[in-house]
Formats: sequence, structure tokens, C-alpha cells
Amino acid sequence: MNLYQYFRLSILVLLLGSNHPTFSQKPLIIQPVNEDTLKQVKPGVKAQTDTTRKWYKGKLLRASVVPVVLIGYGISTINNHGFYSSYSAKTDVRHLFVDYRNHIDNYLQFAPFLELGIIKLLKVETENDGINLLLLIAKAELLDNATVQITKRLTNITRPDGGQYSFPSGHTAQAFMAATIVYKETRNRSPWYGIGAYTMAAGVAGLRMVNNRHWESDVFAGAGVGILSAQVAYLTHRHRWGRKSISFYPVMQGGAKGIGLVWNGWR
Repeated sequence: MNLYQYFRLSILVLLLGSNHPTFSQKPLIIQPVNEDTLKQVKPGVKAQTDTTRKWYKGKLLRASVVPVVLIGYGISTINNHGFYSSYSAKTDVRHLFVDYRNHIDNYLQFAPFLELGIIKLLKVETENDGINLLLLIAKAELLDNATVQITKRLTNITRPDGGQYSFPSGHTAQAFMAATIVYKETRNRSPWYGIGAYTMAAGVAGLRMVNNRHWESDVFAGAGVGILSAQVAYLTHRHRWGRKSISFYPVMQGGAKGIGLVWNGWR
């Protein structure tokens, strides 16, 4: 063997050794094979994967649990029904507050929105920009007011003070709808924004009973309607308006080349 042949043989050994555990000092790892991967799929039959989502993990169900419980409890206590009826609650409230009245609830129902405005002024980042937030509020207000007014006229329950259309409480629905929007916009920043908003909403519900304008059933159902209206508004808000984008793409027609443009005002 001459020097040239010896050199070629040395190069070949090095190349082979770099991929062999004996030369490279790298252990040979054999991965275990799952028995499922050995199953053959019949011709013409697609492999099936478990992509079915559990029904109890759906967004709509999770968003509706709390409001449905509140509405259900409110319905169960109408008049003299339920474990702690609306009549019993009125007796206890009147015993504690006698003839006390105020009008704070007329303004406090919008307090969560005032809190949200202050949050925006302080430049605290929220989940949505100004345009989308206004659209969400408008949608939630529409759902909330339509549900409350239609239900009031369908049920036509007399108020504790003798007025009409007691069920559900519109003030309470408004307050809890606004509080839910505050919570959803700020929950990733701090839980205290939502806690403050819901505290004010609960205050509205209590004052509606103290002012003898609503029954216990009205305020619980109103809270549920308000929360559900906000949740539905967010679940159905698929597009994000006000975010413009421009995209280009090549165009070829009749031998001529050019560039196409797409202006997207929302996505």
C-alpha cells in the first residue's frame, strides 16, 4: 500500500467513524415504539384522532354557569317561593332599614364604567383598544336592555312599592354588565379592578331592595342577565375593528406582470 492509498483509507475510516458510536463516543439510543404506531391503517380509511372537545369545556358553557345560577335562584324565590323567598327578604330588609330611601343607585349603576374610564386615562393596558371596547359596550348594552325590557313586560310582576314591571332589575343588570366588562378588560392586569367593579354592582343590588323598588328575585335575576349579556358580547366579538393592514401579492395576466394590493380595515 503506497502513501496515497493509505491516506484515502484513513479519510474513509474517519468519515465512517463519525457516524458510528464506537468512534464518536456517542451512545446509541433506541427509542421505544408505541404499539399504537404499529397498527396498520386499512387502505382508504383515514387515521382517526381524538379531537373531540369535551362539552363541559366549551367557552359558552363556562361563561354561562354563574349567570344561569343567579337567574335560576332569582326565579326560584319569586313571591313566597324558595328556601328564602322574596317576601321573607323584604320583611328582613324593612325591619333593618324601615323607611330609609336614597337615589344613589341611579348613579352607582354606571360607576363601573367610570372606573373603566379612569383606567384608560391612567394608560393601564386593557384587553381591547378604544374602538373595540366601545363596540363591545354597545353590543352588551343592546343585549342587556332588550332582555330586561322584554322580560319585564312578559312577566309583569308588581314591584314591592306597587309599581309595574319589577322582574328583573334593570339597574342591577346594568351594574353587573358594566362590572363584567371591567373584569374581562383588566383581569390580566390586576384582580382588584374587577373586585371593585363587582362590589359597586352588589351595592346597586342591595340599594334596589333597600329603596323598596325591587324584590330579592329581581336583583339576582338582574345580576345574571347583566353578566350573561357581557359574556355573549365578548364571545360574539370575532373581528377586531380599527386595525388597518396592507398586503401585496404578485399578479400575472396576459403576459403582463404586476402587484396587487389589499387594504384591510379590520380583521
